[in-house]
Amino acid sequence: METDWSSSWDMDDEYEKFIRRMNPPRVVIDNESCKNATVIRVDSANKHGILLEVVQVLTDLNLIITKAYISSDGDWFMDVFNVTDQEGNKLTDEGILDYIRKSLGADSCFLPTSRRSVGVEASTDYTSIELTGTDRPGLLSEVSAVLTDLKCSVVNAEVWTHNTRAAAVMHVTDEVTGSAITDPQRLSKIKQLLYNVLKGNNKTRGAKTVVSLGSTHTERRLHQMMFADRDYERSHDDPPDETGRPNVTVVNWYDKDYSVVTIRCKDRPKLLFDTVCTLTDMQYVVFHANIDAESPEAYQEYYIRHIDGSPVNSEAERQRVIQCLEAAIERRVSEGLKLELCTTDRVGLLSDVTRIFRENSLSVTRAEVTTRSGKAINTFYVRDAAGNPVDAKTIDSIRQAIGQTILQVKGNSENLKSPPQESPTRFLFGGLFKSRSRSFCNFGPVRS
Repeated sequence: METDWSSSWDMDDEYEKFIRRMNPPRVVIDNESCKNATVIRVDSANKHGILLEVVQVLTDLNLIITKAYISSDGDWFMDVFNVTDQEGNKLTDEGILDYIRKSLGADSCFLPTSRRSVGVEASTDYTSIELTGTDRPGLLSEVSAVLTDLKCSVVNAEVWTHNTRAAAVMHVTDEVTGSAITDPQRLSKIKQLLYNVLKGNNKTRGAKTVVSLGSTHTERRLHQMMFADRDYERSHDDPPDETGRPNVTVVNWYDKDYSVVTIRCKDRPKLLFDTVCTLTDMQYVVFHANIDAESPEAYQEYYIRHIDGSPVNSEAERQRVIQCLEAAIERRVSEGLKLELCTTDRVGLLSDVTRIFRENSLSVTRAEVTTRSGKAINTFYVRDAAGNPVDAKTIDSIRQAIGQTILQVKGNSENLKSPPQESPTRFLFGGLFKSRSRSFCNFGPVRS
């Protein structure tokens, strides 16, 4: 079977190379026609998933897409994006402009093969661990405890939760060598122990652990993992809060044999990537689209068909599209107060920081953990243990313990106030990493 798949992939590779030579992608970057944005136009031979690949390149550069027009009827794909940097300015950095041309243009490896469409590539720098399971207080602390006992060092991690489900992509190295873990027996032990932690006593919903030497696009994988885990299914016993839900509608345009998906919700970074990712993973093709995110509310309109050529043809399918898009939008919504930590990395730094969070009754609702050139650059979204905004006095105490300049408070002041006395409990993280037994001494540089 693997030989058959390999042969099929090789044939697909050769066919895509032929199409690429006959119809090379063209990228035009225009800073003149629009007064408040850089206009990027991409023309290419059409294929399933190409829109996501273009959006992914722009999103990975942290660009803001304010408008977009997509058309891909027939065999040709044409996209126009109005983009700015994080400060709302046009793109003038020649390095970024050149990267966009090379990433999307004729000389790039832009069109992925079937083998690379999942985003998996070999990595010798670290071992990838993918986790999905039911969220519960302290779950990731338990996961970290297992990794610590197995002498694994977490160098990068991103964690999402939605609808009582949790997903994480973690990159770990051997604590001694600082490189990827390759021993098959050790990898098997890591996988089994983590699965036991994720499964816990839950007999109704499953858990999954994947340990490999592959490198993935983390955010794309998190969407795929949560979609496969069916996090979009809501319990009838726990109705969602309608006030903050996105407005998603799906209607059929019978004259043109399209289904028209419209989305209205509060705008935020990477919103377009999240919705296009989900439509692609659900095997829908976007033929036309109109995106407007110049106001606080984003508007997205997609004309879609299933990959088999049919529009949405049942009420059950229509509801599933709506639920999946709502979930895609909600997964990345950052609830709570945003805390940013930047300091010299050292052994046990994250354990110490999250232990202080936990000792002050804070829960981490989402986290991005990175190490870069010897620096720890981490972002935490925190609320109190009951899911309420954090007391300002608590944050002051935490910053005094960690360091005023090391831990910065970001976000709106509405997330920083005294919480009410009573509120419903919810599933949140008890702490991202397990605390170590030694005391929290200081945040000075300590060589790993």
